[in-house]
Amino acid sequence: MKISKYIWILGIAVTAAVIIIPIALFVPDQTPPPDDPWAHVPDATVHTDHTDLMTGPYETGMEVTKACLDCHPQSADQVMHTSHYTWESDPVYMPERDETITLGKKNSINNFCIGIEGNWASCTSCHTGYGWTDDSYTFSEQEDVDCLVCHDNSGTYAKSKGGYPAEGVDLAVVAQSVASPSRENCGGCHFKGGGGNAVKHGDLDESLYFPTARIDVHMGEYGFQCITCHQTTDHDIKGRAPSVSPGDLTQQNQVFCTDCHSETPHVDQRINEHTDSIACQTCHIPSVAKKEATKIHWDWSTAGQDIPEDAHEYLKIKGSFAYEKNLPPEYYWYNGSTSRYLKGDPVNQDGVTDMNAPKGDIDDATAKIWPFKVHRGNQIYDANYGYFLVPTTAGEGGYWSEFDWDKALRLGEEYSGLAYSGEYDFATTEMYWPTTHMVSPQEDALQCVDCHSDNGRLDWTGLGYDGDPVKYGGRPLHAPTTQLLPQEDAK
Repeated sequence: MKISKYIWILGIAVTAAVIIIPIALFVPDQTPPPDDPWAHVPDATVHTDHTDLMTGPYETGMEVTKACLDCHPQSADQVMHTSHYTWESDPVYMPERDETITLGKKNSINNFCIGIEGNWASCTSCHTGYGWTDDSYTFSEQEDVDCLVCHDNSGTYAKSKGGYPAEGVDLAVVAQSVASPSRENCGGCHFKGGGGNAVKHGDLDESLYFPTARIDVHMGEYGFQCITCHQTTDHDIKGRAPSVSPGDLTQQNQVFCTDCHSETPHVDQRINEHTDSIACQTCHIPSVAKKEATKIHWDWSTAGQDIPEDAHEYLKIKGSFAYEKNLPPEYYWYNGSTSRYLKGDPVNQDGVTDMNAPKGDIDDATAKIWPFKVHRGNQIYDANYGYFLVPTTAGEGGYWSEFDWDKALRLGEEYSGLAYSGEYDFATTEMYWPTTHMVSPQEDALQCVDCHSDNGRLDWTGLGYDGDPVKYGGRPLHAPTTQLLPQEDAK
């Protein structure tokens, strides 16, 4: 009787255990995320009206800079020590080359407009200085720093060849408008890299001047400016791109999602478990070029023909193009470092030459799967010496006026220091651009089936897995691999 008296209590306990234990084990932790992103968003700079401080008149940009230095005596020198002015990195040791290099727009080769050497006056219309028209530019005169290109808020400032103010700009009106940099200031150069709007990056174009939340949730919904994330100390702007920056970009002057967000910000713990191997951008930037198509292929070998032109298909001076809108990224392991093609390196004449392939693989604990826009090109190289050449395209004798590759390459030889044998051909290249802007609203982020399905967007075997990790398991993580080091840390 005693046993039967308490048997119903035991039955209730067992039943409760059967129900509660699976729930505890398998229902995701619903604890709210511990981070508060807004705690890390900087306050807007208090504006100072410069109308009565910059009365003018000013005949040159240099006169404006001299006036700025009366109240901001350290500013020009600070700018002159940044890569926005030098267009060159600090020395970086590259273990795979066993040498220390400096690299930047000043001396690199890309697969868009190729290089600035011999083309200075045209390329430097986006330089934060005045007067860089040839290789004699000294980078030493404070008055040559262009304050207006980053601080104009009149919307009327424009630059011309050599970085000089464009004809017709009222410098006094511009100087009186100066304020903290806006999207228009940054985008005036960065949205138009490669020769036009949306050409280079894919995730940077003129749609970001006044975007909707669908295009970029930070700018469109929350009103971020570029400098909200790219914060600045002594005119050194935070952020680096592997297109022109060597080194370990996870360590040096970089912008991270985790500057504001936690490493594990999701309510669902199953999603947080992805963050050791998946970059935030992989799920939260499912496409780029959302409003403006971006260039994905450029074939220089077809230039020079008198055929119908279209800015998105063919131009006589540049060759054939392919553009794509709403472009899904390509996905690769990336540990913050890239390989780098340098002037004089051999061309892969039988395949593709990588200009800046991301480093990292499934066995690299510091690497994550990242989204990239990959730009593919066909560009000119020396058929005997086997390296890419830097032709003179702009200006007197350049290809854009003469349509003579031989002449353009002989001019380029003088400026770039790369010997030209007299014979040339074209070779295919790939250049990688990590996508970090155009973050989508939460509801537009990738869902589980976007990757974990038969037609998912990730090539699991290509990434080194046996198959979908849901079926075959994730990766074992080992000790970090060697990355690029600043010169002072190199052995």
